[in-house]
Amino acid sequence: MRIILAHKFWELTGGADVFFRETERVLREAGHTTQLVATGTPAADDPENLMLMQAPKYDQGGALNKARHLPAAIYDKAKREKFRALIREFRPDIVHIFAINVHLSLSIIDAAEAEGIPIVATFNDYKHLCPNYKLYDGKDICFACKGGKFYHAALKSCCKGSRALSAASTIEAYVHSAKKLYQKIDHFTFSSDFLAQTTQEFWPDRDLSWSKLLNPFDSAKYEATKAHQPYGLYFGRIIGEKGVDCIVSAADKIDGFPIKIIGNGPDEDMLRAQAAERGLKNIEFLGPMWGDALDEVLSQAGFVIVPSTWHENFPYVINQAFAFGRPVVGSNRGGITELVDHGERGLIFEPKDPDALPKAIQHLAENPDEMLRMGRNAKEYSDALFNDATSLKNLLKAYEGGKNAFAHHRG
Repeated sequence: MRIILAHKFWELTGGADVFFRETERVLREAGHTTQLVATGTPAADDPENLMLMQAPKYDQGGALNKARHLPAAIYDKAKREKFRALIREFRPDIVHIFAINVHLSLSIIDAAEAEGIPIVATFNDYKHLCPNYKLYDGKDICFACKGGKFYHAALKSCCKGSRALSAASTIEAYVHSAKKLYQKIDHFTFSSDFLAQTTQEFWPDRDLSWSKLLNPFDSAKYEATKAHQPYGLYFGRIIGEKGVDCIVSAADKIDGFPIKIIGNGPDEDMLRAQAAERGLKNIEFLGPMWGDALDEVLSQAGFVIVPSTWHENFPYVINQAFAFGRPVVGSNRGGITELVDHGERGLIFEPKDPDALPKAIQHLAENPDEMLRMGRNAKEYSDALFNDATSLKNLLKAYEGGKNAFAHHRG
């Protein structure tokens, strides 16, 4: 099979970029012919099957420069034509898009449609429903834009707290809606049932063709052999919707049980100051860590805490925790509950209940045998589900779904 895979970034900036690259690797190693499309700066070690395009400079310079580049950030006609030429040259069986908004452009959907190629889309956030990606207005879960009422994003300034960015994102959502770009996608893949159900709730009149596709991840290569040390661990961005403040608030209710926090972000200094002011000796901020350094701390943790306050669909940190046989204490949000399965691979708590997280931490701290059982369950679940064979099977299922939906609606 010949597949074009398109994503906004070639540079690795987060889990979505890893997903894109690993999906291509799984397909290529299985003998399929792939073509990568992304934005970025060319480098000597770029793969031969990579086409790089230039992202619009909408966030640089003054107001005049931003306004000049805004149309391309919303719908880039030049990228549409360049992508259409690539399709004619490469002759794919499937176009598989990932996160392509702004930097790459949803205009490439029109290119694929014009050339009669089935389109499969992998979405792991809510950009197709919500101008700020998260269904979260900075304070709480928000469904205000449901029904195409995207103006709420501008009214709430919920896109990174910026009025200008929120206004631009609102315009973007209305343009994409008017052009019916999402309706031209034949098949969707989602990383959680929650994301699929929410999409169907927002689009009640659409016959949605979808399947589940989880991150390609080789869980078996990680060993769950190290002893569980008496500490809980958070690792990731330290930003409002990640709920790290819930951990700091819980720290004086867990009888001194140690919690390590790895990462950085806009809320780090504030939370460090709060911990110091309250004299919390059991909270340790370790700063950002990657690779072997992170694995060393993670592989010895008693459990991992994922306290997100927004509807996260598939936090990559849960992948990593389970691969090392560590159970997860996760919030009742998005796809977290599906992965953890309360009582099986960890515990689920209500993030709005100030006593729920400390109770969950205390429970595992005081019941090490139960913690070990959940960790074993997590490792078995992870190894069975996260491997190349399963990823390839689910990819091919999605492509078949794309072809069938294409034949039904456009063929």
